[in-house]
Amino acid sequence: MLSEREVISTLEMVKNENLDVRTVTLGISLFDCASHDQAKTREAVREKIVRIGADFVAKCDRVGAKYGIPVVNKRIAVSPIAVVGASFSSGELVALAQTLDQAAREVGIDFIGGFSALVEKGAARGDAALMDAIPEALQSTQRVCASVNVASSKSGINMDAVWTMGRVIKETARLTADRDGLGCAKLCVFANIPEDIPFMAGAYLGTGEPDTVINVGVSGPGVVKKAVDRALAHDPGLSFDRLSEIIKRTAYKVTRVGELIGREVASELGVLFGIVDLSLAPTPNVGDSVGEIFQSLGLEGIGVPGSTALLALLNDAVKKGGAFASSHVGGLSGAFIPVSEDVNIAQSVAQGCLCLEKLEAMTCVCSVGLDMVPVPGETPAETIAAIVADEMAIGVINKKTTAARLIPVPGKAAGQEVEFGGLLGRAPIMSLRHMQGSAGFIRHGGRIPAPLHSLVN
Repeated sequence: MLSEREVISTLEMVKNENLDVRTVTLGISLFDCASHDQAKTREAVREKIVRIGADFVAKCDRVGAKYGIPVVNKRIAVSPIAVVGASFSSGELVALAQTLDQAAREVGIDFIGGFSALVEKGAARGDAALMDAIPEALQSTQRVCASVNVASSKSGINMDAVWTMGRVIKETARLTADRDGLGCAKLCVFANIPEDIPFMAGAYLGTGEPDTVINVGVSGPGVVKKAVDRALAHDPGLSFDRLSEIIKRTAYKVTRVGELIGREVASELGVLFGIVDLSLAPTPNVGDSVGEIFQSLGLEGIGVPGSTALLALLNDAVKKGGAFASSHVGGLSGAFIPVSEDVNIAQSVAQGCLCLEKLEAMTCVCSVGLDMVPVPGETPAETIAAIVADEMAIGVINKKTTAARLIPVPGKAAGQEVEFGGLLGRAPIMSLRHMQGSAGFIRHGGRIPAPLHSLVN
C-alpha cells in the first residue's frame, strides 16, 4: 500500500517529471482471417482491425484524461503476417502490408506491428516470402513495422536468415534513401523475441496470445533521474545499495500507474489485459533520457568506463520494483539505450564517449540491444549481417532478448548527422572500425548450434 506521501510524489511525477504511459498496444489475432484467396484475406484483415480498433484511440484518450496521465502512443500489434499469409507470394504480402497500413490509418494510429516472421530454426515458404517483401512493404507504407526472429537460446542462430536480413536492411535503406533510410527504423532483427512486446518496431501478437489483448509500456527515465537527483541532493554520499532501493521504489510507482491505465482501457474495450512492459523508454527530449541518469550517478557520459556496471544496476532495480507492482510483467522489461531516440546517448556518440563496441558490450545487460543505430551508408550487407550475428549471440548465450535495429544511411558517412523526426530523434552516424572483413564468415550460412547451458562459467 502506498503512503499518502508516496501518492503525492506520484502526482508530482506526472506534473513535473515527464511521467506518462508510453504506449498502450492493442493486440489483434488475424489467424481467423487467413485464406488462400488474397482478396478475401485482405478484406477480412481490414474489417477485423477496423471493427475492433474503431474506438481504441478515443478510449485511451478518455482514460488518460480521467487520471490526468497522458497515453503518448496508441498502437496495434497483429499476428505474424508470415503465418497469416503463408500461401502468398512476396508481392501479395506487400499488398497485405498496404492493407495493414490502410486499416491503421482508418483507426487513427501511427504504427502497426506484426509484419513478422519467426525463422530461428529455418524459414518456411511464407517466412521467405515475407523477408523478401520487407523492403518494398516498408517503402510503400507509412505505419507498418516489421520484425524477424532469427535466433533463440534453444535453437541457436539461423545464419542463413542473418545473411538474408543483412541484404534486406541494405535494400530497405536503398528504397527509402530519400528519407535517410527511414524504412530501417521500422525493422528489427531479434533473438528470443517475446510474444507480447508493446513497443514498436518489434511488437507483434504471438501464437500463444488471446484473440484481443491490451499490453502496456511505461515510461520513466525522467522520473528515475529526478528521484536519484533528490536523494543525492539530500545525501551526496549515498551508496549503491540505497540508490538501488530508490530506483526500485520509483519503478514500483511507475508500474502501478501503467497497470491502472492498461486495465481500464482493456475494460472499456471489453478485451483482456495482458502485461506491463517495465522498460525505461527514453525520448529525444531533454529530461527524459536514460543517459542523463548515468550523469546523475557520477559518470561523465554514457559509454565511459563504469557504464556497463551502472546499466546492470539500473536494469535490475527497475525489474525488481516493477515485478512487485504487477502480477503480469512481460515484453522486453529493461532499459532501452537507443542511439537516436535518447538525446544524451546521441551526444555521447558525438563527443566520442560511446563507440559501437562499447554499445554492444552494454547490450549484454540491457534488454533490447543495438537500437536505432545509424551507420555509414556504404557499410556492406555482409558487415551489417555480421553485426546482427554478434548481437544475436549475446542474446542466445545469455538467454535474453536482444535485437538489432541498424540504419545504414544512404549517402552519408560517419560523423555526419541524421534526423528522423519525432520520437525517432536525431544522432551522428556511428563509425565502424572495420567496414570490411566479415564476408567469408557470413557466407558459410547454416545454423550456429544452440549453446550448452549446464556448464556455465
